[in-house]
Amino acid sequence: MPCASVEETLAFYEALGFEATYKQSRPYVYLALRWSGIHLHFGPAPKDLDPVREESGGCLVLVDAVAPYHAAFVAAMRRVHGKVLSSGLPRITRYRPGASRFTLIDPSGNSIIFIQRDEPGEVEYGGSKKLTGLARALDNARILREFKNDDLQAFRALKSAVRRHGADAPAAERAIALCHLVDLATILGEPADPWLSDLRGLELTTDDRRRVESELAHLDGLREWLPSTSRP
Repeated sequence: MPCASVEETLAFYEALGFEATYKQSRPYVYLALRWSGIHLHFGPAPKDLDPVREESGGCLVLVDAVAPYHAAFVAAMRRVHGKVLSSGLPRITRYRPGASRFTLIDPSGNSIIFIQRDEPGEVEYGGSKKLTGLARALDNARILREFKNDDLQAFRALKSAVRRHGADAPAAERAIALCHLVDLATILGEPADPWLSDLRGLELTTDDRRRVESELAHLDGLREWLPSTSRP
């Protein structure tokens, strides 16, 4: 994979626990990293490489279970940086319990995608045809975030879906959509207040709240976003 900066690449991966087994900057860049049986190799970056476009390169890492790997990287980020790097470059994508993949995006814009070996061979892109309204939009947003790494498109799709279907959707479904919008707005640097205000104005039953917390337990700040009280 291309390496735009040996120093930045080393700092990122070593913070996650990788060990450099070979590194050189001259006469050309070559970097080899190793962690938990995973070997990543990097070479010179093209002169016109723009890491921000995140079109640099990438690889797939097949594992038996993705959750432990995500947990290890998140713990390392919190230990080194004091927070999870969830936006900009470098970063790690969110992990929803039960998901079968997540992605590391490094300082050069490379995507290291961890995939569970038993992930279904076919994935319905664009939302399950068995769903309708806001439920289908939420499924579409899940695909955009977890499989396509496209937070911006997920944000746009959910904004449109909440306007079109929010009033007719169950309260728990609407709350889940609004939580995603708050999370996405924060990641994308957009104002989160409109979605947070709508969320806190919802009337949720105890069962509604349990469903939201169960599905979105992976989102930082979830309990602070939800309405302070629930009705029976």
